[in-house]
Parts: sequence; C-alpha cells; structure tokens
Amino acid sequence: MFADRATIIIKSGKGGNGHVSFRREKYVPNGGPDGGDGGRGGDVIFVVDEGLNTLTDFRHRRKFAAENGEEGGKKKCHGKDGADLILKVPAGTVIKDAESDKVIADMSGDNKRQVILKGGRGGQGNSHYATATMQAPKYAQPGGEGIEIEVKLELKVIADVGLVGFPNVGKSTLLSRVTNAQPKIANYHFTTLQPNLGVVDLDGAKGFVIADIPGLIEGASEGVGLGLEFLRHIERTRVMIHVVDAAGTEGRDPIADIKAIDKELAAYDPELLKKPQVIAANKIDSIYGDENEIIKALKDEFEKDGIKVFPISAVSGQGLKELLYHVSQLLETCGREPVIYEQEYDPALRFFRDDPYTITMEDDETFVVEGPKIEKMLGYTNIESEKGFLFFQRFLKEQGILDNLEEHGIQEGDTVKMYGHAFEYYK
Repeated sequence: MFADRATIIIKSGKGGNGHVSFRREKYVPNGGPDGGDGGRGGDVIFVVDEGLNTLTDFRHRRKFAAENGEEGGKKKCHGKDGADLILKVPAGTVIKDAESDKVIADMSGDNKRQVILKGGRGGQGNSHYATATMQAPKYAQPGGEGIEIEVKLELKVIADVGLVGFPNVGKSTLLSRVTNAQPKIANYHFTTLQPNLGVVDLDGAKGFVIADIPGLIEGASEGVGLGLEFLRHIERTRVMIHVVDAAGTEGRDPIADIKAIDKELAAYDPELLKKPQVIAANKIDSIYGDENEIIKALKDEFEKDGIKVFPISAVSGQGLKELLYHVSQLLETCGREPVIYEQEYDPALRFFRDDPYTITMEDDETFVVEGPKIEKMLGYTNIESEKGFLFFQRFLKEQGILDNLEEHGIQEGDTVKMYGHAFEYYK
C-alpha cells in the first residue's frame, strides 16, 4: 500500500542541568564556584530526501526523540550537547500539528531542511551566579525542557498537471506515452495505487511535471474506496486534465463521469474547481474517423464554459501534441510557482499557555515584562530573523500580553524590555 500519511510523536531533547561545584585544590582553601553549564538538548529536524517517495518509514514506528543534553561538570566543564534527530521525508511532505490540524512546515520548493522542535537550552552552572555578596552560590540553573508533540505527515505530490478520471480510461497509458514515466498498466479498477510522476518536454515551449492521480469513484471525498487517500495530491496541481473514454469501451457516460469527479473535488475543496481544466477524449483509435457522438456531446457540454476538448489516442499518439501545447499555455496564464503551504502554527507556543507573567514600570515610558513563558519563548525563538520576530509578536498577541500592556497604559513609541531585549511598541 502506498504510504502517504502517518501520525507520529516527536520530542526534542531536554537541556542538561547546570552543575554545582567548588574548586578544591591544595593551597586554595576557599576556592570559588566552578560548576559548568549543561549541554543543549537535541533539535528535531526534518530533511527532504530526494530518494524517498513514500512515508513508509513512519508506518511501523510511532515515537521519535532527540538526545538530551548532558549535565555540566566540575572545573567549568560544559556538558555535551544532545544529538539532533534527523527525520528524512519525501519532497512534498506537509507536517501538521495533530491537535489543531494547522501546518507547521511544508517540505517543498526551497525548503529542504527545517528545525521543527528546538531542544531545551543548557542550564548555567553555579559559576555564573557568584557576586560580591554571594561568593559561594549553591544553586545552578536547570536545563530547559524539551518539547513533545504529535504531528501528522501528509505527502502531497508536487506536479504542475494532474490526470484525473475513472479507472481504465487510459491515464497510465497517456502518462507513459508523453513522459519518461513507466507506470504499471493493467485492466482492473485501482490498478494505480500511487501517483506516478513524469516530465513532459516540449520543443519551443516550457515543459512541465505531470502526475497520474489514481482513479476516483463517487463518494471518494467521503472516504469511499481509495479516493480520499489521493484527493490531497490534486491540491498542488495547477491544471487538471480529465481523461475519458471517448470510444465507450467501458460502457460509461464520459459527461457524467466528469461531473461526478468535479463533484468529488468540490466536496473535498471547492477551490480545486477554480483550477483550469482540459478534457482528453481518449481511445479515438477505437472509433471510425476523428469524431463521434461522444466527442461531439463533450464539446457541446463543456467548450461553452471554456474547457477545451481534445480527441486523442494515448496508444497511437494522435492529438497529443495539440493537447500538451495547450496545457503548457494554460500553465503560463496561471503562473509557474508551485503551491506551497504557509506555516500556521509554531509548536513552541503550546507550552507557554497560562504561565504567570508580570508587567512593571521602569519609568513612565519603559515597561518590563517577565515570566517563565516569556523567557522560554525567547530561548526557543530567533528574533533576529524576520520570521522568528513575527512568530514572537504573534505569541505575545495570542497570550494576551499586548492587550495587558495596553491596559497598563502603554503608548506607541514606548519601550518594552524582556530579558535583555528592548522593543519599541507600535500597534
């Protein structure tokens, strides 16, 4: 079975605790603190492996965890950092939070490597806490906790064009004819158990990637048959080719078939019907002449809506050139950028809900915000990057901290201080 979905639990490593120790050397009767820092916990990192095309590796194992950082040692020895956990997935894998179903990352396009969970920071040893009044601190900082979440992995094929149609209409034959793909071809329902991809090369025009989306049946959007397993692959395509049997060898009504598939697409996601569509009336090698009553009926039904009908033979190659060049032109009109899902959710946010925090005034224009949630979030987030800073802003908004600051009378241009960081406040 083609594995295009999996649900797993991932956990980043806990940071090692800081160490408490004191120098104990001959002739040094009052040695100071020399406890070392703990090591950083390992991150959970997803990496695209071009050699993979399924999520089978995640079907038989449920939990994945990065290494914990080691505790610091004597003589200011730094604890060893925990090893990162590298999880390899096929290109096109979308990582979602299982609880909210929101996108954490889309491993597509230029996104070949992404840190999904940051490991806990290493705790500082007691050597950091010596002051003029506290020369022998007997405490150290504990390591930061790792993050554990359940995620859903969904593989969504990255193709410019999707071939859709009921079983046995010739999609696999068409794909093998116009690309270098070698799909298995047989005459029974659901012979295609996984999407097959191929590259179409055209003289004088831009080529494109085409995918044979496995046969759909009525009720697919409700999980009937294998249809729902593969509907998600159509989401990334930008043009759809309906392949129908123009010779009537299967005894089906092509117009009813197209409308049935469009109904399933609309039930799954109404946005799918906004994509440009083309109809490939296949198997004309089995009819007399270039047109019959089926092809005429298709043209009368759909061409008035701007959906062109191309009589073709996937076996002989007749009509394929006209079809492919028309599809290439459609792709130019709707843009060549692949569909990439934007990040909707930061896993670190879940762990900072309902933690206490304080807002104090340093002066009339400076507000100091402190609390475990703030410190942890700053530790997990790279606010030097634009994306990281936007996530931190969203965190402050979702936690109600910005509203609370306004209740305290903050004005535009005032300063907000948080654990060594200073920000100007703007609405």
